[in-house]
Amino acid sequence: MPMWIASRCPTGGDEAALFLSNAAPTGYMGADFCNIRPGDTVAVWGCGGVGLMAQKSAFLMGAGRVIAIDRLPERLAMARDHVGAEVLDYTKVDSVPEALKEMTYGRGPDACIDAVGMEAHGTGLGHAYDLVKQQLFAHTDRATALREAAVACRKGGVLSVLGVYGVVDKFPMGVIMNKGLTLRTAQQHGQAYLPRLLEHAQEGELDPTFLATHRMSLEDAPRGYEMFKTKQDGCLRAVFTP
Repeated sequence: MPMWIASRCPTGGDEAALFLSNAAPTGYMGADFCNIRPGDTVAVWGCGGVGLMAQKSAFLMGAGRVIAIDRLPERLAMARDHVGAEVLDYTKVDSVPEALKEMTYGRGPDACIDAVGMEAHGTGLGHAYDLVKQQLFAHTDRATALREAAVACRKGGVLSVLGVYGVVDKFPMGVIMNKGLTLRTAQQHGQAYLPRLLEHAQEGELDPTFLATHRMSLEDAPRGYEMFKTKQDGCLRAVFTP
């Protein structure tokens, strides 16, 4: 669920706890799947709430570089300004895997996190192919981010998939096998990660409150959901206060 209801509180404490229940544990799990070693380079597809938390979590786990991939300027700005990630606007490059290869001196990221899922936007023939297949009801997903992440990851690296998928066409299993990638994915293990997240928050290492771009009353919930869905006015997360 993309929105949450927060109780009224004069401080930011409730909002911090609010996002520790969803975006933060999902992103943290994605980074944890990557077996990050000090100095690793982690690329994250998507700068929504989960993607931003995956980026921040990668740094908390010792990553030396985090590269955030998206197309929306306001979300890329959040990745740069609030997380400290390097940013890559995929609409400005011919090929995301090639751009990442250049940024990592020909090696590729040590780990790649797909925080986009089945409704990925993209460019080029691959994206057009997915759109046509969807319209013909031949498959359900646009897997641009997943394919790019598999191709971009270095040999022996980790592909961590947080995005939700149904039926994916042209899944690059040969790439995954020949490069010896580790593929990890799951639903969010919130209860397993919450104690660690609370510790990070209490130590001041993790503050997810910047995810709340819009605050509304419950009566404005339909408008808030529509803004979130269509990404109006830079809406990343809307918090509803009774």
